[in-house]
Amino acid sequence: MQTAQMEGSNNNNNNKQKVLPKIKELFKDQRKESEGSVDSPSLEFEYGDTDSITAELSELYSYTEEPEFALNRDCFEEDFKTQVKDKRWIELDIPDQKAYIMRLLDALEVTNRDKRLKVSRAILYLVQGVFGECDCEVDVLYWSRHNTFLLYEMGIFTALLELLSMEIDNNQACSSAVRKPAISLADSTELRVLLSSMYLMVETIRLETEDEKTEWQSVRESFRTELSTQVYNGEPFALLLFTMVTKFCSMNAPHFPMKKVLLLLWKTLLFTLGGFEDLQAKKVKTREALCLPPLPENSIKVVRSMRAASPPASAMELIEQQRRGRSSRRPLVKQDSLDAYNERDPFKNDEARDDEEDNDDVDSGIEGEVGLLDRDVIIQPPPPPVRPPSERVCFPRGLPWAPKVREKDIEHFLETSRNKFIGFTLGNDIDTLVGLPRPIHESVKTLKQHKYVSIAEVQMKKEEQLQRCPMTLGEEEVEESPIEILYQGMLSNLSQYVIALLKLLLAAAPTSKAKTDSINILADVLPEEMPITVLQSMKLGIDVNRHKEIIVKAISGLLLLLLKHFKLNHIYQFEYVSQHLVFANCIPLILKFFNQNIMSYISAKNSVCVLDFPHCVVHELPELTAESLEAGDNNQFCWRNLFSCINLLRILNKLTKWKHSRTMMLVVFKSAPILKRSLKVKQAMMQLYVLKLLKIQTKYLGRQWRKSNTKTMSAIYQKVRHRLNDDWAYGNDIDARPWDFQAEECALRESIEKFNSRRYDKNQSTDFTPVDNCLQSVLGQRMELPEDFHFSYEMWLEREVFSQPIQWEELLQTE
Repeated sequence: MQTAQMEGSNNNNNNKQKVLPKIKELFKDQRKESEGSVDSPSLEFEYGDTDSITAELSELYSYTEEPEFALNRDCFEEDFKTQVKDKRWIELDIPDQKAYIMRLLDALEVTNRDKRLKVSRAILYLVQGVFGECDCEVDVLYWSRHNTFLLYEMGIFTALLELLSMEIDNNQACSSAVRKPAISLADSTELRVLLSSMYLMVETIRLETEDEKTEWQSVRESFRTELSTQVYNGEPFALLLFTMVTKFCSMNAPHFPMKKVLLLLWKTLLFTLGGFEDLQAKKVKTREALCLPPLPENSIKVVRSMRAASPPASAMELIEQQRRGRSSRRPLVKQDSLDAYNERDPFKNDEARDDEEDNDDVDSGIEGEVGLLDRDVIIQPPPPPVRPPSERVCFPRGLPWAPKVREKDIEHFLETSRNKFIGFTLGNDIDTLVGLPRPIHESVKTLKQHKYVSIAEVQMKKEEQLQRCPMTLGEEEVEESPIEILYQGMLSNLSQYVIALLKLLLAAAPTSKAKTDSINILADVLPEEMPITVLQSMKLGIDVNRHKEIIVKAISGLLLLLLKHFKLNHIYQFEYVSQHLVFANCIPLILKFFNQNIMSYISAKNSVCVLDFPHCVVHELPELTAESLEAGDNNQFCWRNLFSCINLLRILNKLTKWKHSRTMMLVVFKSAPILKRSLKVKQAMMQLYVLKLLKIQTKYLGRQWRKSNTKTMSAIYQKVRHRLNDDWAYGNDIDARPWDFQAEECALRESIEKFNSRRYDKNQSTDFTPVDNCLQSVLGQRMELPEDFHFSYEMWLEREVFSQPIQWEELLQTE
């Protein structure tokens, strides 16, 4: 027996020695990645409406369009020299500049397509800042701004809009593009020139600067009003761009330059509706108008002041901790030292078991393989480093968010308490506390102190009253704001717009595979002649990846902007758009987007600084090499990719908040390990929205997941707002019962349809339509008759009136 036991122990030791190198080799790449993420500093990223002005302008152009800068300059100089002798544009005074712009405006009316294109290029050169006469990038931006306001005052934007509508309706170009096997830049030349000019005008006028002229403010307001109202066929400009998106996705116009369309659509919405700061100010004003208490804090400022936490521990770190624990076992650790360690590094000790259901995930198998090495060794955190007194860790004194309680939560708490102590309930009464013990009184008082009534709750109650008492309350007065006008225009084709945007997002996602039936979003980046050399191929590959990243950025930005503005304007407008997004599989699409190496995506270097506008037009281009293309820029992260990730997480939060059926979709699609991997990005705002998504589904993930991810739970407690009655950490809430999810969506859909029918269906014939009972007024009404009616009036009178016997007795009888 002893011999057998010794042989068994030797075999175990041999197995350990064989398994350890395999595990080390298996996680070698993971260790390198995790070491880089853990030791790297937090990303110095400031979230905002947009990136810097130079970055936003450079992303309009693909690197393939670089030769067209010189072409625009040649078209302008050729025409300018025939009109103005011995002077440059920047040397002219404003009256002479206006006179030349008027000549360009007249030249846009010619029927010759080629001449019209040359004039459009000359206008684009002016909007680009007459870079041929500038010495540095600052001068280019200055003259671009000066020329843009001048061109708008002279009516150039309206002329460009008419040309754009002509190009959209050009059936000959559409049909030839459909028949082509491969579409390139040459198929969308006119559209790209027009869209580039309009984008530069919108983006330049939208931005306010400290040293701008006083009259430009009024120009900006008039331009905003023009874009948001009846600028095109009585509809907002954004609807024309939405129409281009749907036409492209239906394969009727595959030559449309979709990146430029999406960027212009996003910036138009941002200009006409307002950005995140404007939204916050509107929210404060709306709460004041509804007599609601002010917001407990400014969410934008709170998020900006938050710090990023360290990412979850990788598998190799756990093995290293295990080896250290074996060499020097510590019997006990002081509790306050552990608390200090946990507060400083809330993710550090997360075990590798991400999800018991995620069997194909790498991390899910770590626990078993670690157990092969030494089952009796407990993984312990390394001791906190000894710091001098001056470097002591400072902890925040309170949580970043003020807790909130809904009125529904107080009602539920009182209903449970009354059933327990009294044996009956009082419905929605939250004031009567008779018969309840003193601790319940104190609890209700605390809950009422943190009671928060949202604008959405007030809007839903008001809508319920309007549906119940339509005659008493009368017609609702609806303010014709830009977002209201936009919703009315989008209402009839909203599902098409949503599906088209998600199709484009799927095609641009880095995780999507090319399919034969997928839409081609590279029409405005592929040159006529494909690259021959390796260097050209590398440059085109970078351009294609950059092109896709910009499309993702534009779609995520405009979707988030629409959702936030619709929610503030009316909750059922937001819910209508949200349901269309959910039914179009937006939730699995976003999860698929994040199911990648998110650190690689955020640190991607798909840009060449020397080719970016306006740098490339004022400096001589150096000779590009394969090494310079591979090196990319020196930035720690890619701003647009991090911006896109945060936007998509915010959209996912908005779609799933307080929706148990959609939260279950997150659980079914196994989003927990995907989201947890995103915590490797050391950026506070991104981590906040990941933790929010993890928080809402913890009650459905089971006790084992919560037990295995205690440090993630701790981070949720530290960073996410508390709902005092929300039993998210234990799963005992009654809302966690997985039934009637379909009924929840159906009830919401019914409420939305009633809202849309009451407010926007003006041709409805309901029981509440007023009836005119006065004989004289009915006979005195003017009836619309056919134009030829007066020719056959006598015959109609003879046939329908005189020849028909009238039963006077039946008229006198009363039932």
